[in-house]
Amino acid sequence: MNKINRWVEDLDNADLGKFILRLALGIVFIYNGWFKIQNIEMVITGFGTIGIPEWMAYFVSYAEFIFGILMIVGYWVRHAGILFAIIMAVAIYKVTGQNGFSLATQGYEYNLVLLLMALAVTTLGAGKYTLARLIKK
Repeated sequence: MNKINRWVEDLDNADLGKFILRLALGIVFIYNGWFKIQNIEMVITGFGTIGIPEWMAYFVSYAEFIFGILMIVGYWVRHAGILFAIIMAVAIYKVTGQNGFSLATQGYEYNLVLLLMALAVTTLGAGKYTLARLIKK
C-alpha cells in the first residue's frame, strides 16, 4: 500500500493538471467550432430559431475553433476561458436549460461541465506547460 501511496503523491503536479484541463477543453471546442464552420448554414438556421443573429453564428463558430487552439497552446487562456464560459452559459439558457439536467434528455449537464471547466481554466491560468514557455527554452 505504501508504494501506491507514494505513486499517488508523485502525481502532485498542478501544472500538468492545468495542461490536461486545457487540452480537454481545447479539443472539444476545436472539434465543435470546426463542425460549425463546416455546417455554417445549419448553425445560422439553428441560431435564428432561438433568436440569435446570423453574425453570432460566424463569431461563435470561429471563436470556438481559434480559441480552442489557443487554449491548447497556452495563449490567451483566461480570455478563452471567459469566452467559452459565456458561450456555454448562453447555450444552457437558450438551448438545453429547458430540458432539465440530464444529458439523456438533451439537458444542460454537458454544457455545465464545459462551463465549469472554462471557469476553472480562467481562474487557474495556463500553468507552465505552454508553447510560449517551450519557445523561450
